[in-house]
Amino acid sequence: MLQSSNSLDPLDLNQYLRGAAQKDALAFRNLYEASSPRLYGLALRILRRRELAEEALQESFVSIWHHAGDYQASLSAPMTWMTTIVRNKSFDLLRRTQAEIQIEGDDFDEAVLATLRDPAANPADALELSSEAKALAICMSALEEKHRHAVGLAFFHDLSHSEVAHKLALPLGTVKTWIRRSLARLQACLSAGGRSA
Repeated sequence: MLQSSNSLDPLDLNQYLRGAAQKDALAFRNLYEASSPRLYGLALRILRRRELAEEALQESFVSIWHHAGDYQASLSAPMTWMTTIVRNKSFDLLRRTQAEIQIEGDDFDEAVLATLRDPAANPADALELSSEAKALAICMSALEEKHRHAVGLAFFHDLSHSEVAHKLALPLGTVKTWIRRSLARLQACLSAGGRSA
């Protein structure tokens, strides 16, 4: 029998996670039914829009399904582990959504400028940086969204390739390839003066 979302039993959740790790669909369904109301509430508090919270929850449970075997009961309670996944997916979705909105307008240039601006730069340095940042913004917007996201996490959020792979729930080799190819495209684009190659 399922527990109510207000009294989630860690032992039951642990059992469901172990079942999900063995690709037991019924265990995964039980895990979803037991924990999704609380996890959805968390996603909704972060994202403030139902459709985004539903998307974050769906992405989170896909990740939970694929990574259930990685869960270690000795390190955290099941809800703590799943809450971390939902929080990360929600913040990732929030950043992606904001980036999509900004890329459509001039705000993207300003975001790149703000990220790159050195507070100690003199006006001449700032003007040169502004020109370079705008070229970078144009070149970044020419990348595929998933590649742009990986590069952004690696360079604007200072994450290692392993951390980017974990955040995006992708193999490390895939992330390294995306970033390497994206950097080559950015270099070619910047060499062409901000015209995508």
